[in-house]
Amino acid sequence: MEDTISAIATALGEGAVGIIRISGPGALVLANSIFKGTAPLSLKAARHLTYGHIVDEGKNIVDEVLTVFMPGPHSYTGEDVVEIQCHGGVEALKSILALTYRVGAKPAEPGEFTKRAFLNGRLDLTEAEAVMDIIQARSAQALSVAVRAQKGQLSRQVSRIRDGLKELIVHLEATIDYPEDDIEAVTYGKVENGINTAVDAIDELLSHAHTGRIMREGLRTAIVGKPNVGKSSLLNCLLKSDRAIVSSVPGTTRDVIEEQMLIEGVPLILADTAGLRDTDDYVEKIGVQKSREILADAELAIVVLDGSSSLDKSDRELLDLVKDRERVIIINKGDLPAQLDKKPLEAEFGSDNILELSVKTEEGVQNFIEWLKNYVYGQGCSVDKGIFVQNARQEDLLREAKNSLLEAQEGARQQLPYDCIEIDTREAMAKLGEITGESVPDEVINEIFARFCLGK
Repeated sequence: MEDTISAIATALGEGAVGIIRISGPGALVLANSIFKGTAPLSLKAARHLTYGHIVDEGKNIVDEVLTVFMPGPHSYTGEDVVEIQCHGGVEALKSILALTYRVGAKPAEPGEFTKRAFLNGRLDLTEAEAVMDIIQARSAQALSVAVRAQKGQLSRQVSRIRDGLKELIVHLEATIDYPEDDIEAVTYGKVENGINTAVDAIDELLSHAHTGRIMREGLRTAIVGKPNVGKSSLLNCLLKSDRAIVSSVPGTTRDVIEEQMLIEGVPLILADTAGLRDTDDYVEKIGVQKSREILADAELAIVVLDGSSSLDKSDRELLDLVKDRERVIIINKGDLPAQLDKKPLEAEFGSDNILELSVKTEEGVQNFIEWLKNYVYGQGCSVDKGIFVQNARQEDLLREAKNSLLEAQEGARQQLPYDCIEIDTREAMAKLGEITGESVPDEVINEIFARFCLGK
Protein backbone atom coordinates (compact mmCIF):
# COMPACT_ATOMS: atom_id res chain seq x y z
CA MET A 1 0.00 0.00 0.00
CA GLU A 2 1.28 3.46 -0.90
CA ASP A 3 2.20 5.84 1.90
CA THR A 4 -0.09 8.62 2.99
CA ILE A 5 1.75 11.93 2.86
CA SER A 6 1.13 15.41 4.26
CA ALA A 7 2.59 18.88 3.92
CA ILE A 8 1.76 22.55 4.34
CA ALA A 9 0.31 23.67 0.99
CA THR A 10 0.45 27.43 1.62
CA ALA A 11 3.41 29.73 2.12
CA LEU A 12 4.72 29.90 5.67
CA GLY A 13 4.15 33.24 7.36
CA GLU A 14 1.35 35.18 8.94
CA GLY A 15 -1.89 35.03 6.98
CA ALA A 16 -5.62 34.65 7.32
CA VAL A 17 -5.71 30.99 6.23
CA GLY A 18 -3.20 28.17 5.97
CA ILE A 19 -3.76 24.75 4.40
CA ILE A 20 -2.39 21.32 5.30
CA ARG A 21 -2.83 18.78 2.52
CA ILE A 22 -3.00 15.02 3.17
CA SER A 23 -3.00 12.50 0.29
CA GLY A 24 -3.01 8.73 0.13
CA PRO A 25 -5.07 5.66 1.03
CA GLY A 26 -5.15 6.54 4.72
CA ALA A 27 -6.00 10.24 4.31
CA LEU A 28 -9.58 10.01 5.63
CA VAL A 29 -8.81 7.72 8.59
CA LEU A 30 -5.81 9.83 9.54
CA ALA A 31 -7.76 13.10 9.37
CA ASN A 32 -10.66 11.61 11.36
CA SER A 33 -8.29 10.80 14.20
CA ILE A 34 -7.36 14.46 14.75
CA PHE A 35 -10.54 16.22 13.59
CA LYS A 36 -13.51 16.73 15.89
CA GLY A 37 -16.77 18.10 14.50
CA THR A 38 -20.46 17.35 14.83
CA ALA A 39 -19.75 14.03 13.10
CA PRO A 40 -16.71 12.19 11.68
CA LEU A 41 -15.54 13.30 8.24
CA SER A 42 -16.46 9.86 6.90
CA LEU A 43 -20.14 10.67 7.56
CA LYS A 44 -19.97 14.10 5.96
CA ALA A 45 -20.60 14.81 2.30
CA ALA A 46 -17.49 14.64 0.14
CA ARG A 47 -16.18 17.91 -1.32
CA HIS A 48 -18.09 19.97 1.23
CA LEU A 49 -16.34 22.07 3.86
CA THR A 50 -16.92 20.79 7.39
CA TYR A 51 -16.48 22.97 10.47
CA GLY A 52 -14.68 21.62 13.53
CA HIS A 53 -11.45 21.58 15.51
CA ILE A 54 -8.10 19.84 15.34
CA VAL A 55 -7.26 18.19 18.67
CA ASP A 56 -4.08 16.60 19.97
CA GLU A 57 -3.61 13.31 21.81
CA GLY A 58 -4.87 14.84 25.04
CA LYS A 59 -8.01 16.13 23.28
CA ASN A 60 -6.75 19.70 23.61
CA ILE A 61 -7.91 22.02 20.83
CA VAL A 62 -5.06 23.03 18.55
CA ASP A 63 -7.04 25.23 16.17
CA GLU A 64 -10.47 25.94 14.74
CA VAL A 65 -10.63 24.62 11.16
CA LEU A 66 -12.61 23.90 8.02
CA THR A 67 -11.88 20.49 6.52
CA VAL A 68 -12.79 18.95 3.16
CA PHE A 69 -12.50 15.33 1.97
CA MET A 70 -12.00 14.68 -1.75
CA PRO A 71 -12.11 10.97 -2.58
CA GLY A 72 -9.98 9.66 -5.43
CA PRO A 73 -9.78 9.45 -8.33
CA HIS A 74 -11.54 12.83 -8.54
CA SER A 75 -8.92 14.81 -6.62
CA TYR A 76 -5.73 16.67 -7.46
CA THR A 77 -3.50 13.63 -6.89
CA GLY A 78 -6.02 11.03 -8.03
CA GLU A 79 -5.95 9.62 -4.48
CA ASP A 80 -8.05 10.28 -1.40
CA VAL A 81 -7.18 13.82 -0.29
CA VAL A 82 -8.06 15.77 2.85
CA GLU A 83 -7.30 19.47 3.14
CA ILE A 84 -7.41 21.22 6.49
CA GLN A 85 -7.90 24.99 6.43
CA CYS A 86 -6.66 26.52 9.67
CA HIS A 87 -5.53 29.97 10.75
CA GLY A 88 -2.50 31.08 8.79
CA GLY A 89 -0.01 31.43 11.62
CA VAL A 90 3.26 29.51 11.48
CA GLU A 91 2.75 27.82 14.85
CA ALA A 92 -0.78 26.60 14.04
CA LEU A 93 0.34 25.13 10.73
CA LYS A 94 3.40 23.44 12.16
CA SER A 95 1.46 22.01 15.11
CA ILE A 96 -1.24 20.46 12.89
CA LEU A 97 1.37 19.14 10.46
CA ALA A 98 3.26 17.51 13.35
CA LEU A 99 0.00 15.87 14.46
CA THR A 100 -0.50 14.33 11.00
CA TYR A 101 2.97 12.81 11.27
CA ARG A 102 2.25 11.38 14.71
CA VAL A 103 -0.88 9.61 13.49
CA GLY A 104 0.85 7.99 10.53
CA ALA A 105 1.44 10.40 7.67
CA LYS A 106 4.87 10.72 6.11
CA PRO A 107 6.38 14.09 5.14
CA ALA A 108 5.75 14.88 1.49
CA GLU A 109 8.80 15.48 -0.67
CA PRO A 110 8.99 18.55 -2.91
CA GLY A 111 6.47 18.18 -5.72
CA GLU A 112 5.20 14.82 -4.46
CA PHE A 113 1.51 15.72 -4.70
CA THR A 114 1.90 16.71 -8.36
CA LYS A 115 4.15 13.70 -8.97
CA ARG A 116 1.35 11.44 -7.72
CA ALA A 117 -1.09 13.26 -9.98
CA PHE A 118 1.24 12.42 -12.89
CA LEU A 119 1.77 8.79 -11.86
CA ASN A 120 -1.99 8.33 -11.39
CA GLY A 121 -2.71 9.69 -14.86
CA ARG A 122 -4.34 12.93 -13.73
CA LEU A 123 -1.71 15.02 -15.50
CA ASP A 124 0.88 14.30 -18.14
CA LEU A 125 4.43 15.59 -17.70
CA THR A 126 3.99 18.87 -19.62
CA GLU A 127 0.85 19.64 -17.61
CA ALA A 128 2.67 18.82 -14.37
CA GLU A 129 5.59 21.10 -15.29
CA ALA A 130 3.09 23.84 -16.10
CA VAL A 131 1.83 23.72 -12.49
CA MET A 132 5.18 25.08 -11.30
CA ASP A 133 5.16 27.64 -14.10
CA ILE A 134 1.78 28.88 -12.83
CA ILE A 135 3.18 29.24 -9.32
CA GLN A 136 6.28 31.09 -10.53
CA ALA A 137 4.58 33.25 -13.21
CA ARG A 138 6.06 36.77 -13.22
CA SER A 139 3.33 38.41 -15.28
CA ALA A 140 -0.23 37.98 -16.50
CA GLN A 141 1.18 36.93 -19.88
CA ALA A 142 3.41 34.27 -18.28
CA LEU A 143 0.42 33.03 -16.31
CA SER A 144 -1.64 32.79 -19.51
CA VAL A 145 1.04 30.68 -21.20
CA ALA A 146 1.36 28.40 -18.16
CA VAL A 147 -2.40 27.92 -17.78
CA ARG A 148 -2.76 26.92 -21.43
CA ALA A 149 0.07 24.41 -21.03
CA GLN A 150 -1.53 23.05 -17.86
CA LYS A 151 -4.74 22.55 -19.83
CA GLY A 152 -2.85 20.32 -22.26
CA GLN A 153 -2.27 22.62 -25.24
CA LEU A 154 1.33 21.51 -25.80
CA SER A 155 0.52 17.89 -24.93
CA ARG A 156 -2.16 17.69 -27.59
CA GLN A 157 0.15 19.03 -30.28
CA VAL A 158 2.96 16.61 -29.35
CA SER A 159 0.44 13.75 -29.28
CA ARG A 160 -0.78 14.69 -32.77
CA ILE A 161 2.79 14.49 -34.08
CA ARG A 162 3.30 11.12 -32.37
CA ASP A 163 0.03 9.78 -33.77
CA GLY A 164 1.16 10.64 -37.29
CA LEU A 165 4.47 8.86 -36.74
CA LYS A 166 2.70 5.89 -35.18
CA GLU A 167 0.51 5.52 -38.25
CA LEU A 168 3.59 5.68 -40.45
CA ILE A 169 5.30 2.95 -38.40
CA VAL A 170 2.22 0.71 -38.66
CA HIS A 171 2.40 0.90 -42.46
CA LEU A 172 6.15 0.30 -42.40
CA GLU A 173 5.78 -2.78 -40.19
CA ALA A 174 2.98 -4.16 -42.32
CA THR A 175 5.13 -3.85 -45.43
CA ILE A 176 8.15 -5.38 -43.65
CA ASP A 177 6.30 -8.30 -41.98
CA TYR A 178 3.73 -9.21 -44.64
CA PRO A 179 5.21 -8.37 -48.03
CA GLU A 180 3.21 -11.16 -49.63
CA ASP A 181 -0.17 -9.77 -48.51
CA ASP A 182 -2.27 -7.41 -50.57
CA ILE A 183 -1.31 -4.34 -48.55
CA GLU A 184 -1.01 -0.89 -50.03
CA ALA A 185 2.69 -0.41 -50.55
CA VAL A 186 4.33 2.26 -48.51
CA THR A 187 6.33 4.16 -51.07
CA TYR A 188 9.43 6.07 -50.15
CA GLY A 189 7.67 9.22 -51.28
CA LYS A 190 4.81 8.61 -48.85
CA VAL A 191 7.26 7.94 -46.02
CA GLU A 192 9.13 11.13 -46.82
CA ASN A 193 5.91 13.15 -46.90
CA GLY A 194 4.84 11.78 -43.50
CA ILE A 195 8.20 12.63 -41.99
CA ASN A 196 8.15 16.10 -43.56
CA THR A 197 4.78 16.78 -41.93
CA ALA A 198 6.19 15.83 -38.51
CA VAL A 199 9.36 17.88 -39.02
CA ASP A 200 7.33 20.95 -40.01
CA ALA A 201 5.17 20.59 -36.89
CA ILE A 202 8.26 20.29 -34.68
CA ASP A 203 9.84 23.32 -36.38
CA GLU A 204 6.70 25.32 -35.59
CA LEU A 205 7.03 24.43 -31.91
CA LEU A 206 10.77 25.20 -31.91
CA SER A 207 10.16 28.59 -33.53
CA HIS A 208 8.47 29.66 -30.27
CA ALA A 209 10.73 27.68 -27.94
CA HIS A 210 12.56 30.70 -26.60
CA THR A 211 9.24 32.45 -25.86
CA GLY A 212 8.18 29.95 -23.22
CA ARG A 213 11.63 29.98 -21.67
CA ILE A 214 11.68 33.79 -21.53
CA MET A 215 8.23 33.93 -19.94
CA ARG A 216 9.41 31.41 -17.35
CA GLU A 217 12.94 32.64 -16.63
CA GLY A 218 13.12 36.20 -17.99
CA LEU A 219 15.13 37.52 -20.93
CA ARG A 220 18.76 38.12 -19.90
CA THR A 221 19.69 41.34 -21.67
CA ALA A 222 22.88 43.43 -21.63
CA ILE A 223 23.00 47.12 -22.57
CA VAL A 224 26.46 47.72 -24.09
CA GLY A 225 28.25 50.57 -25.77
CA LYS A 226 31.00 53.13 -25.38
CA PRO A 227 30.97 55.47 -22.39
CA ASN A 228 28.50 58.36 -22.56
CA VAL A 229 26.28 57.02 -25.36
CA GLY A 230 23.17 56.84 -23.14
CA LYS A 231 23.19 53.28 -21.75
CA SER A 232 22.28 54.30 -18.20
CA SER A 233 19.74 56.80 -19.50
CA LEU A 234 18.08 53.99 -21.47
CA LEU A 235 17.92 51.82 -18.34
CA ASN A 236 16.35 54.68 -16.36
CA CYS A 237 13.89 55.37 -19.19
CA LEU A 238 12.71 51.75 -19.30
CA LEU A 239 12.51 51.56 -15.50
CA LYS A 240 10.84 54.98 -15.34
CA SER A 241 13.10 55.82 -12.39
CA ASP A 242 16.61 57.15 -11.82
CA ARG A 243 18.22 53.81 -10.98
CA ALA A 244 21.59 54.49 -12.64
CA ILE A 245 23.73 57.60 -12.21
CA VAL A 246 23.76 59.66 -15.40
CA SER A 247 26.60 62.08 -16.07
CA SER A 248 28.29 63.72 -19.04
CA VAL A 249 31.61 62.45 -17.65
CA PRO A 250 32.62 59.28 -19.58
CA GLY A 251 33.13 56.18 -17.41
CA THR A 252 30.60 57.12 -14.70
CA THR A 253 29.21 53.56 -14.66
CA ARG A 254 32.00 51.33 -13.39
CA ASP A 255 30.01 48.33 -12.22
CA VAL A 256 27.15 46.32 -13.66
CA ILE A 257 23.67 47.45 -12.58
CA GLU A 258 21.14 44.63 -12.94
CA GLU A 259 17.39 45.13 -12.70
CA GLN A 260 14.35 42.90 -13.23
CA MET A 261 11.35 44.51 -14.89
CA LEU A 262 8.26 43.85 -16.96
CA ILE A 263 7.90 45.71 -20.24
CA GLU A 264 4.38 45.17 -21.57
CA GLY A 265 4.39 41.61 -20.29
CA VAL A 266 7.96 40.73 -21.28
CA PRO A 267 10.05 39.83 -18.20
CA LEU A 268 13.53 41.32 -18.54
CA ILE A 269 16.69 40.82 -16.52
CA LEU A 270 18.38 43.97 -17.74
CA ALA A 271 22.04 44.74 -17.08
CA ASP A 272 23.51 48.22 -17.59
CA THR A 273 27.22 47.70 -18.16
CA ALA A 274 30.30 49.86 -17.88
CA GLY A 275 31.29 51.57 -21.12
CA LEU A 276 33.50 49.31 -23.25
CA ARG A 277 36.75 51.10 -23.94
CA ASP A 278 40.47 50.88 -23.28
CA THR A 279 41.32 52.59 -20.01
CA ASP A 280 44.22 52.91 -17.57
CA ASP A 281 41.88 53.35 -14.60
CA TYR A 282 42.15 50.14 -12.55
CA VAL A 283 38.59 50.19 -11.20
CA GLU A 284 37.06 51.05 -14.57
CA LYS A 285 39.13 48.31 -16.19
CA ILE A 286 37.57 45.76 -13.82
CA GLY A 287 34.12 47.09 -14.73
CA VAL A 288 34.88 46.75 -18.46
CA GLN A 289 35.98 43.13 -17.98
CA LYS A 290 32.83 42.39 -15.99
CA SER A 291 30.74 43.97 -18.75
CA ARG A 292 32.27 41.61 -21.29
CA GLU A 293 31.37 38.65 -19.08
CA ILE A 294 27.78 39.87 -18.71
CA LEU A 295 27.55 40.32 -22.49
CA ALA A 296 28.79 36.76 -23.05
CA ASP A 297 26.06 35.37 -20.74
CA ALA A 298 23.21 37.51 -22.09
CA GLU A 299 20.71 36.13 -24.60
CA LEU A 300 20.16 39.56 -26.14
CA ALA A 301 22.59 42.46 -26.55
CA ILE A 302 21.26 46.01 -26.80
CA VAL A 303 24.04 47.93 -28.54
CA VAL A 304 23.77 51.68 -27.99
CA LEU A 305 25.50 54.02 -30.43
CA ASP A 306 25.76 57.80 -30.38
CA GLY A 307 23.87 59.12 -33.41
CA SER A 308 25.41 62.57 -33.03
CA SER A 309 28.89 61.31 -33.96
CA SER A 310 30.38 59.00 -36.57
CA LEU A 311 31.36 55.42 -35.85
CA ASP A 312 34.87 55.07 -34.45
CA LYS A 313 37.21 52.16 -33.75
CA SER A 314 35.56 51.32 -30.40
CA ASP A 315 32.11 51.20 -32.01
CA ARG A 316 33.41 48.94 -34.76
CA GLU A 317 35.04 46.56 -32.26
CA LEU A 318 31.79 46.33 -30.30
CA LEU A 319 29.74 45.66 -33.45
CA ASP A 320 32.15 42.89 -34.43
CA LEU A 321 31.75 41.44 -30.94
CA VAL A 322 27.96 41.07 -31.33
CA LYS A 323 27.89 40.25 -35.03
CA ASP A 324 27.13 36.54 -34.61
CA ARG A 325 24.67 36.77 -31.73
CA GLU A 326 21.17 38.05 -30.97
CA ARG A 327 21.28 41.84 -30.84
CA VAL A 328 19.45 45.05 -31.56
CA ILE A 329 21.31 48.25 -32.41
CA ILE A 330 19.96 51.49 -30.99
CA ILE A 331 21.14 54.78 -32.45
CA ASN A 332 20.56 57.19 -29.57
CA LYS A 333 20.53 60.97 -29.31
CA GLY A 334 18.01 61.45 -32.11
CA ASP A 335 17.29 64.89 -30.66
CA LEU A 336 20.73 66.07 -31.86
CA PRO A 337 21.92 66.61 -35.46
CA ALA A 338 22.61 63.20 -37.02
CA GLN A 339 26.25 62.40 -37.86
CA LEU A 340 26.08 58.61 -37.99
CA ASP A 341 25.40 57.03 -41.40
CA LYS A 342 23.09 54.09 -40.67
CA LYS A 343 23.00 52.66 -44.21
CA PRO A 344 26.16 50.53 -43.77
CA LEU A 345 24.72 49.21 -40.49
CA GLU A 346 21.43 48.31 -42.18
CA ALA A 347 23.31 46.49 -44.94
CA GLU A 348 25.32 44.52 -42.38
CA PHE A 349 22.74 43.84 -39.65
CA GLY A 350 19.39 44.31 -41.39
CA SER A 351 17.19 47.38 -41.22
CA ASP A 352 14.71 45.70 -38.83
CA ASN A 353 17.43 45.48 -36.19
CA ILE A 354 18.47 49.15 -36.36
CA LEU A 355 16.36 51.56 -34.31
CA GLU A 356 16.70 55.32 -33.93
CA LEU A 357 15.48 57.03 -30.80
CA SER A 358 16.13 59.71 -28.23
CA VAL A 359 16.20 58.56 -24.64
CA LYS A 360 16.16 62.21 -23.58
CA THR A 361 12.82 62.97 -25.29
CA GLU A 362 11.62 59.32 -25.28
CA GLU A 363 10.82 59.63 -28.97
CA GLY A 364 11.20 56.19 -30.59
CA VAL A 365 11.36 54.27 -27.30
CA GLN A 366 7.99 52.64 -28.01
CA ASN A 367 9.42 51.36 -31.31
CA PHE A 368 12.09 49.54 -29.30
CA ILE A 369 9.40 48.04 -27.04
CA GLU A 370 7.51 46.79 -30.11
CA TRP A 371 10.74 45.31 -31.48
CA LEU A 372 11.27 43.55 -28.15
CA LYS A 373 7.76 42.07 -28.17
CA ASN A 374 8.25 40.82 -31.73
CA TYR A 375 11.58 39.27 -30.70
CA VAL A 376 9.96 37.39 -27.82
CA TYR A 377 6.61 36.41 -29.34
CA GLY A 378 7.44 36.33 -33.04
CA GLN A 379 6.51 38.82 -35.74
CA GLY A 380 2.81 39.64 -35.58
CA CYS A 381 2.23 37.13 -32.81
CA SER A 382 1.25 37.61 -29.19
CA VAL A 383 1.33 35.64 -25.97
CA ASP A 384 -2.38 34.89 -26.41
CA LYS A 385 -1.67 32.93 -29.59
CA GLY A 386 0.52 29.99 -30.43
CA ILE A 387 1.76 26.97 -28.53
CA PHE A 388 4.84 27.61 -26.42
CA VAL A 389 7.50 25.14 -25.33
CA GLN A 390 7.93 25.57 -21.58
CA ASN A 391 11.56 24.76 -20.81
CA ALA A 392 14.97 23.59 -22.03
CA ARG A 393 14.13 19.92 -21.38
CA GLN A 394 11.23 20.00 -23.80
CA GLU A 395 13.19 22.04 -26.35
CA ASP A 396 16.14 19.60 -26.29
CA LEU A 397 13.82 16.61 -26.75
CA LEU A 398 12.11 18.29 -29.70
CA ARG A 399 15.50 18.90 -31.32
CA GLU A 400 16.55 15.29 -30.72
CA ALA A 401 13.28 14.04 -32.21
CA LYS A 402 13.78 16.28 -35.24
CA ASN A 403 17.34 14.99 -35.74
CA SER A 404 16.08 11.38 -35.71
CA LEU A 405 13.40 12.28 -38.26
CA LEU A 406 15.98 13.95 -40.49
CA GLU A 407 17.93 10.67 -40.41
CA ALA A 408 14.77 8.79 -41.39
CA GLN A 409 14.10 11.37 -44.09
CA GLU A 410 17.56 10.87 -45.56
CA GLY A 411 17.05 7.11 -45.42
CA ALA A 412 13.86 7.47 -47.45
CA ARG A 413 15.64 9.62 -50.02
CA GLN A 414 18.38 7.01 -50.38
CA GLN A 415 15.72 4.25 -50.44
CA LEU A 416 17.29 2.36 -47.56
CA PRO A 417 15.44 -0.71 -46.19
CA TYR A 418 12.19 0.17 -44.42
CA ASP A 419 13.39 -1.25 -41.11
CA CYS A 420 16.27 1.28 -41.03
CA ILE A 421 13.77 4.11 -41.50
CA GLU A 422 11.52 2.61 -38.82
CA ILE A 423 14.33 2.60 -36.23
CA ASP A 424 14.89 6.36 -36.61
CA THR A 425 11.14 7.05 -36.62
CA ARG A 426 10.68 5.05 -33.41
CA GLU A 427 13.53 6.98 -31.80
CA ALA A 428 11.76 10.24 -32.66
CA MET A 429 8.53 8.88 -31.16
CA ALA A 430 10.36 7.95 -27.96
CA LYS A 431 11.82 11.45 -27.61
CA LEU A 432 8.39 13.02 -28.09
CA GLY A 433 7.03 10.57 -25.52
CA GLU A 434 9.56 11.85 -23.00
CA ILE A 435 8.05 15.32 -23.34
CA THR A 436 4.61 14.16 -22.23
CA GLY A 437 5.93 11.45 -19.90
CA GLU A 438 4.83 8.40 -21.86
CA SER A 439 8.39 7.08 -22.16
CA VAL A 440 10.51 8.94 -19.63
CA PRO A 441 13.13 7.41 -17.30
CA ASP A 442 12.37 7.41 -13.54
CA GLU A 443 15.45 9.49 -12.77
CA VAL A 444 14.20 12.27 -15.07
CA ILE A 445 10.79 12.21 -13.38
CA ASN A 446 12.42 12.46 -9.94
CA GLU A 447 14.65 15.33 -11.09
CA ILE A 448 11.71 17.31 -12.50
CA PHE A 449 9.55 17.05 -9.37
CA ALA A 450 12.46 17.73 -7.03
CA ARG A 451 12.40 21.32 -8.36
CA PHE A 452 8.85 21.85 -7.07
CA CYS A 453 8.00 23.48 -3.80
CA LEU A 454 6.82 21.51 -0.78
CA GLY A 455 3.06 21.05 -0.61
CA LYS A 456 2.56 21.05 -4.39
